[in-house]
Amino acid sequence: MTSYKHTLDFLYTRLPMYQRTGPAAYKDSLENTLILDELFGFPHRNFKSVHVAGTNGKGSSSHLLASVLQEAGYKVGLYTSPHLIDFRERIKINGEMISEEGVVDFVNRFREMNETAQLEPSFFEMTVAMAFDYFRHQKIDIAIIEVGLGGRLDSTNIIRPEVSLITNISLDHTALLGNSIEKIAAEKAGIIKESVPVVISESNELYNQVFETVAREKQSPIYFADREFQSGYSMFLPEGKQVFNFNKGGQMAYPKLKMDLLGNYQRKNAGGVLKTIELLQQKGWIIRNQAIYEGFSNASKNTGLRGRWEVVGNNPLVVCDTAHNAAGLTDIVEQIKATAWKKLYLVLGMVNDKNLDQALAVLPREANYFFTQAKIPRALPAADLATQAAVLGLHGQVIGSVPEAVAKALEQAQPEDLIFIGGSTFVVADYFS
Repeated sequence: MTSYKHTLDFLYTRLPMYQRTGPAAYKDSLENTLILDELFGFPHRNFKSVHVAGTNGKGSSSHLLASVLQEAGYKVGLYTSPHLIDFRERIKINGEMISEEGVVDFVNRFREMNETAQLEPSFFEMTVAMAFDYFRHQKIDIAIIEVGLGGRLDSTNIIRPEVSLITNISLDHTALLGNSIEKIAAEKAGIIKESVPVVISESNELYNQVFETVAREKQSPIYFADREFQSGYSMFLPEGKQVFNFNKGGQMAYPKLKMDLLGNYQRKNAGGVLKTIELLQQKGWIIRNQAIYEGFSNASKNTGLRGRWEVVGNNPLVVCDTAHNAAGLTDIVEQIKATAWKKLYLVLGMVNDKNLDQALAVLPREANYFFTQAKIPRALPAADLATQAAVLGLHGQVIGSVPEAVAKALEQAQPEDLIFIGGSTFVVADYFS
């Protein structure tokens, strides 16, 4: 019998994988996905879903939705990417990862059927098919499905969801999705389905019209969550959570809404999630206020989400976050400014297919930098990162691995200082592993 290790070797080394190799692994067609879906008996037709796209915030929003629905008593599938430590993080039901046996079984069945089909799927196409097949066999009530990249041509885009949620749009993956906000928005708008309501978490004059046009063509009701739900700055609680007061239409709607996902930027995600929940309620899903409050308060606990302004050490304060583009890092810098510290240290690594100048331009010049790189082929060499950062006035040491860089930062920092670890999902993954 095939072992789990050998199965992972097959997935990682035999299939094109964007996480490791970048754009070369991207498929600009749904052909393989549709053939795989048919091969396994159209599993996506057997469960309800919510589809979540966006440049930043789609992971947090997906986990918040899954947590609330779980607290409401439903059996909830959750498909997200990439993973931080364990491949199985991508496919969960009520917070429990797919079993190793489940992964092995699916790949064995694929390889047996593929002797005839002769498909050459990508890593992502395979994991989407695995998730949909698993959710069907486990008889879930609803799945929260996070888009991998873009939307229109993403392998997840064969579902017909109860609601579509698009968190926001900013410049990222421009080589694949387009070099303007409007072009990227058009790709994300590809998840809008005929007559299916769509929620936009953050309205923006640069892309509102793109979504409104597609929604009108599809006869899909469209809602801009930030026009309905507003909240000011959060307060951090001693219990390690933050609390928001959310208004709707000028009236208090969700007072003292606690979240165990930290970072003030979560208020942007929360509005979109709250509006999506409202639309699910209108479709007959029973989601009471207690489930909303408990779901928000225990999102990380219920789903296992990590790496969102996650405090991993104190004295000095050590925080990691997976933000990896200019828009996400802008939110991180705002959070850093709102945090008390005497000296600031950044353990920073990035991948080689990002718009580096835009991302680096938002980072604080007063920080002490440790330029590093994750253990993936896509990682930008630490020395190259340091060279480009220096042009923008960011200076520090070059240290080849994330663990070494963190150790060096801890060596230098005093108890009242702040160490931030990030710049890439894979830097955070290296820190955890």
